[in-house]
Amino acid sequence: MKKRTFAVDIDGTITENGGGRIHLGALEALRHLTNMGHNVIYVTGRSSVEGFLLSVFGGTTKITVGENGGCITMDSNDHILLGNLDECKNAFDVIKNNIDNVKEKLVFPRMTEVVLERTFDLDLARKLLFEENISVELSDSQYAYHINSPGIDKGSGFTKIMEKLSISRDDVIAIGDSATDVPLFKVAKTSIALGNASDQVKSEATMVVSAKAGDGVLEALDKLAPKLSEI
Repeated sequence: MKKRTFAVDIDGTITENGGGRIHLGALEALRHLTNMGHNVIYVTGRSSVEGFLLSVFGGTTKITVGENGGCITMDSNDHILLGNLDECKNAFDVIKNNIDNVKEKLVFPRMTEVVLERTFDLDLARKLLFEENISVELSDSQYAYHINSPGIDKGSGFTKIMEKLSISRDDVIAIGDSATDVPLFKVAKTSIALGNASDQVKSEATMVVSAKAGDGVLEALDKLAPKLSEI
């Protein structure tokens, strides 16, 4: 059996349509892949601790790339910090002091990023930081806005896992729905955009399914089955 590594987003991908609850059918399918000997690794904009707990209780591979690539959790007390929280906080202060209605989002504590409510013009914030010569990554996961260190994204974070576990790009299958998943698509040979993804995100994927969120994951795995006879 050829071992594959599935790099899977959480929100909007293995959740139920229109909500944050985990789609149990999608989770069961991912657990089945893990039991067959494949890797199923969550790559999320959420805290890596949240993703790691989902992997523990859901029965998938116990590694998570969180905070849009800024933090990798390998075990309960084993975190690899790739981003710098202080520089993200500095960027947040500049945005908050110059743009109206900028608010932090109440989320599980972050170790490398700042998470904001989607209540202001993100392009305006990007322009402001450029003018102030502040280099950070500003992204929209549809769940929230994220401030990450320069060069930090889901692709760079997952690349560290690929190096650590000697995973080839040819064996990676990425599944996601938002613009933050596009860098992840770029490091995977096979990338799948779900039905709830924007046209821009779909254009970056090697495969597109029509169903949304967790239902889309099930559709994607059905489409992959003929190529992966072990699934």
